[in-house]
Amino acid sequence: MRIRATVAAVSGALALSALVVPAAHAATSSGTPYTLDAGFSSVTIAKAIKVGTTNEVSTKYTYTLTHGADVDITAEDFYTDAFLYRGSFDDPSAELYGDNGATCTATSATTATCTGTIDIHPADGDLTNAGAGTWTVAAEAIAFNGQDPNNPDMSKVGYKDQDGLGTTLVQRYSKLTVDASPEPVYKGKSLTVTGKLSRANWEDHLYHGYTNQPVKLQFRKAGTSTYTTVKTVYSDSVGNLKTTTTASYDGYWRFSFAGTSTTPAVTAAGDYVDVK
Repeated sequence: MRIRATVAAVSGALALSALVVPAAHAATSSGTPYTLDAGFSSVTIAKAIKVGTTNEVSTKYTYTLTHGADVDITAEDFYTDAFLYRGSFDDPSAELYGDNGATCTATSATTATCTGTIDIHPADGDLTNAGAGTWTVAAEAIAFNGQDPNNPDMSKVGYKDQDGLGTTLVQRYSKLTVDASPEPVYKGKSLTVTGKLSRANWEDHLYHGYTNQPVKLQFRKAGTSTYTTVKTVYSDSVGNLKTTTTASYDGYWRFSFAGTSTTPAVTAAGDYVDVK
């Protein structure tokens, strides 16, 4: 039986990590874990997680843990957490965990509210570009019941995991620029608006142009608060944007991208143009 959760030392504290039981454990431990009397429900997590090229991103989750009366969630060797996976639950193409396990607060003798984080380290290679998109939420719990985590009798260890608890998008962080010129411009003359749509590359840790994407050119007249879409422009083969329009009023020009499942929406700050 493949065990997803094993115990690892993280900053001097024990925490869950996405590992099968190591070979060293298999050689010195015996038995198969029994199914822990536990279940997971009411998971909450952000609808989307935006990840750039280098900075760690932590996303909070919560869930309800229901357990049998013989499960002691306050024991020092009881651990639980939620995690994300891509592909099949039994044979995932990728998994994402937190640096530490969840913290649980009992709400009754057999239920608890558990809170933790998914911690993503793009600079350490936690993600590949193919991993952008929908991930599924799962949760797990393990009770060592006094066994040495480094050399347990696995038949005395309880373990339970559960998949299909929800979904979230893990997206490649996006950037969008705009520049309108000339500034100032005479009324009725042509105005050229340029910019670039780019997104994080999780493999070389740089930002590259997001190609062939529809981006709205929008205008807000000075003294008003609402932008109006003027036209839709498509990014070119390197993510650049360029279009022309007619200057009629003083105001702000910007590009706005609606986003995709792999890349979040982004809007450039407005560029003010004085019309003479």
